[in-house]
Amino acid sequence: MNNLIVKPPTAAVALALGKDAHATSWLGLVGAAMCVFWLLVAIFGPWLAPHPVGEVVSDNVFDSLSIAYPLGTDYLGRDMLSRVLVGAQFTVGLALVAAVLASGLGTSCALLSVVSPKWLDELISRLMDAFISIPSKMLALIMVSAFGSSVTLLVCTAVLSYSPGAFRIARSMAVNIEALEYVQVARTRGERRLYIACVEILPNMLNPVLADLGLRFGFIVLLLSGMSFLGLGVQPPDADLGSLVRENIGGLNQGAPAIVIPALAIGTLTIGVNLFIDRLSSRRSRRTGGH
Repeated sequence: MNNLIVKPPTAAVALALGKDAHATSWLGLVGAAMCVFWLLVAIFGPWLAPHPVGEVVSDNVFDSLSIAYPLGTDYLGRDMLSRVLVGAQFTVGLALVAAVLASGLGTSCALLSVVSPKWLDELISRLMDAFISIPSKMLALIMVSAFGSSVTLLVCTAVLSYSPGAFRIARSMAVNIEALEYVQVARTRGERRLYIACVEILPNMLNPVLADLGLRFGFIVLLLSGMSFLGLGVQPPDADLGSLVRENIGGLNQGAPAIVIPALAIGTLTIGVNLFIDRLSSRRSRRTGGH
């Protein structure tokens, strides 16, 4: 019988793989820089704002970029730099809280489902399937029309919309890990279900769960911004980035910075998160030998 000979990759293939890894790393660093930038803006933005967020500082509406107003003015003559710095706090803060809660709830339900009896697993899975079948924006519109718009309601709606997706991903990983030998050994030792879920299963699925958390964050940013654009999100006198786009829509035909800047802010935030998550996923694939 002939021995199986595995040839090393050719120079062209190795060069292509190297270029792809370099490009992924470079884009991932750009994404990480964008994420860190907007996180710092969300934390320190209100203290860095040069003017009170609701103060009318200029007689010119939709003013262009200038030294006095680096991002121009809005439809009332308010400083856009101040409003973007404060609005980013709502967008990033609410999305981050909702993403953490959605991922935490979905992962907890997945761990409970895997270590529970069959009937409870089926009950939790069917309940999550019912929620995931409802489009997120439709659920948000139903919730707002029923209970009115508030910050708490927006966060709860985002959690209900995106925790089922986190549940399905976490459960698929937990089921595979639960069948491994070391988990079966823990069962044989008589370990409790809570110990098996938190000590044996969760640490071995933490990296994919964190990557999914980043994706949920991007989805929730778009959901909250879309609701604010419809006038159903953060309400005046507060404003997030979606609200800034909506209230300055009158400057669209003029190409006013007041509408372009918030839209670019939403775009750079979501793109940065996606680039960063792609880098984390590619690094994990290389470590595990995946392609």
